[in-house]
Amino acid sequence: MTPLIETRRLNVRFGGVHATRDVNFSLAENELRCVIGPNGAGKSTFFKLLTGQVKPTSGQILFRGKDISNMQPHEPGRLGIGIKTQVPSLFNGLSVWENVWLSARRLNSTAHANRITGETLERVGMAAYRNVQAGLLAHGMRQWVEIGVVIAADPPLILLDEPAAGMSDAEVARTAELILEINRQHALVVVEHDMNFIRMIARKVTVLHQGAVIMEDTPDRIMSDPLIQQIYLGKKPH
Repeated sequence: MTPLIETRRLNVRFGGVHATRDVNFSLAENELRCVIGPNGAGKSTFFKLLTGQVKPTSGQILFRGKDISNMQPHEPGRLGIGIKTQVPSLFNGLSVWENVWLSARRLNSTAHANRITGETLERVGMAAYRNVQAGLLAHGMRQWVEIGVVIAADPPLILLDEPAAGMSDAEVARTAELILEINRQHALVVVEHDMNFIRMIARKVTVLHQGAVIMEDTPDRIMSDPLIQQIYLGKKPH
């Protein structure tokens, strides 16, 4: 079967810096994948490649078999790629309902957008805050509303950049539950560094180091591998 998204020998150079090196990555429809790596591993660059913010020096990005390597940053949403970055993207002066409704309304009638917005707020656990201004929400709640904005557009692929960053333990657990629920209908790529969170959600993990994919496996096998422990945790192999 054709992968939902695939990269083939993806390279990016910034002057003398080789930020990604021959990255081959493949994600199936409705798959959930976590991408991890130490600081400077190339995670952010890889994410920006998938979202059109950075253009590859060489190689290809394919979405359902179509080459999207040179897409512009405004194009992923039209293609069916939903993105939640670390930079907040909510309209602070609008209510929770209005933020999600604007996303739902882009592709739907007003009546259908109303229904989608109500269902989405229930899914992300924010229905009780529908009339609250987004700018007044606590950090964790803002994150959930942002996820709601993404899923209201019903993209087949969702890219999440450190969705659990800055959350309490209870919020992290709730976010893990939410991501697993979303994964029943959407494929996800989650860039994350919190291994406890990754263990809650991931069946398969891709490890980047110095711009290259060095391992893909289950979270437990990844974290028990001596090389990964040395690279990721600074532990020396016995």
